[in-house]
Amino acid sequence: MIAPTPVSALLHAVAVVKTGVFAVLRVIGFVFGPQLLSQIGVVDVLAWFAAGSIIISSLIAMRQDHLKRRLAFSTVGQLSYIVLGAALLSPLSIKGAYLHLVAHAVMKITLFMCAGLIIARTHRNNISELYGIGKKLPVTMACFTIASLGIAGTPFLVGFVSKWNLALGALQAGKPLYILIWVASALLAAAYLMPVVRMAYFRHDPQEKFRKYGAFSYSMLIPICITTALAVILGVLPDVYPHFYDLADMAASGICAEWNGGWLK
Repeated sequence: MIAPTPVSALLHAVAVVKTGVFAVLRVIGFVFGPQLLSQIGVVDVLAWFAAGSIIISSLIAMRQDHLKRRLAFSTVGQLSYIVLGAALLSPLSIKGAYLHLVAHAVMKITLFMCAGLIIARTHRNNISELYGIGKKLPVTMACFTIASLGIAGTPFLVGFVSKWNLALGALQAGKPLYILIWVASALLAAAYLMPVVRMAYFRHDPQEKFRKYGAFSYSMLIPICITTALAVILGVLPDVYPHFYDLADMAASGICAEWNGGWLK
């Protein structure tokens, strides 16, 4: 993870990584179509690969001490949520997949920008070195904590909205087993992100070597606060402008409505 922080944030939240999962949604919905994919059983294989990716990437993330590398492996698991939602081929799961495109973008760009600010201000890359930064960088760590809770699917944050719809989609598809995958992933997300919070707020550097480097700039902090506010607003009022909840519903309906004998007739 040697890319500059703004580049990492865009790559892992909005740009390159989203292209792949968006392509999966388009191929499933409009190239082959849900009916054909359901008949030949390809989506079942895709669903299991996605479920495996969710768990394995989360376990790998737990082993990373480098902060940005841990967030990068988290991205792999979160994008697999979207693929799994698409593979279940129910209106609610596909709706949840589209919602998670936005939810993950908001939360992960917050986390990467927080990580960049932490590294810029402390010159520390490893989680094991972030003793007591909650007191030194209170706003940054507050935003990091909120985004981490969103990744774990905490209610009243945007991550909960998308994951709730994904879980309902699994029930609608008659495959409740996948709910256990999402629950396990949420617990694993808490397991690899909350240690950062614990280190920041509840651990102290025994050698008291912590110090800040460089001049503080509000231009670094304001974008983080904006994306954190979006994570909360879209979690409490998911259909606030630009009505991304309704837009996701329309996108899912567009995929499923053409499926003769499918969900929407």
